[in-house]
Amino acid sequence: MSDQPIQLKRIRGLATIILNRPERLNALNQDLIVSLRQTLEAVASDNNVRVVCLTGSGRAFCAGQDLTERDPRIHKHPFDLEAIQKSMYHPVIRLLTEMPKPVVAKVNGLAAGAGASLAMASDIVIAASSAVFSFSFISVGLSVDAGGGWTLSQALGPARARAILMLGEEISASKAEALGLIYRCVEDKEMDDSVDIVLDKLLSSPSSALASIKQTIRAAQTEQEFEDYLQQEAKLQGKAGRSSDYAEGVLAFLEKRKPNFR
Repeated sequence: MSDQPIQLKRIRGLATIILNRPERLNALNQDLIVSLRQTLEAVASDNNVRVVCLTGSGRAFCAGQDLTERDPRIHKHPFDLEAIQKSMYHPVIRLLTEMPKPVVAKVNGLAAGAGASLAMASDIVIAASSAVFSFSFISVGLSVDAGGGWTLSQALGPARARAILMLGEEISASKAEALGLIYRCVEDKEMDDSVDIVLDKLLSSPSSALASIKQTIRAAQTEQEFEDYLQQEAKLQGKAGRSSDYAEGVLAFLEKRKPNFR
């Protein structure tokens, strides 16, 4: 694998985007997020690309935000998470949800925090049976970001969404399928073949109809409400990011101990 944070492979109308920080479980740092946005913009505007596949290198899909970038022992002032959401995360989520091309998330392993949100922002999510979706924002003193609260509440209803986020639950791929959070869970050894079948089907389908289906389903979810949600999400995450609980949560994670929230 190259040392670039994102790998892009184009083959016969298919663009495969690979999150490429396997040594960090493809955790999202600034370089990766910026590169992912630029790559999504490129494939969205490329008329030769009909279908997009998003996956991770190594044994994880994406472990969420790389907390080594938020070490309170180094950074003495709180991060402006509201601004970070608006400038970095939300543009990526909008590209995934709004580009007229179908996006298939191939969840090959752990999808945590914003990594789970990236997967769920895709049109079709196929996960290996060993994969886990972890909504552990609460463990570092945060709310939810990258559009994750919207997707969870739309897919599971507010009661389950609240509980999953408040309890910081992990959901197995098989349970995620049973709940309707993802399209399909497949055995690890069948992962490549199962995803290829779906990708081939999409590649042989009419692009205009696929784009219309994607737009229609988005309309059913009331697009203006989604924009309102993103603004509120960023504001609340910004507030959480300024709290002492967030600094303690990040420090406890880095020091591999239980946080002492006050």
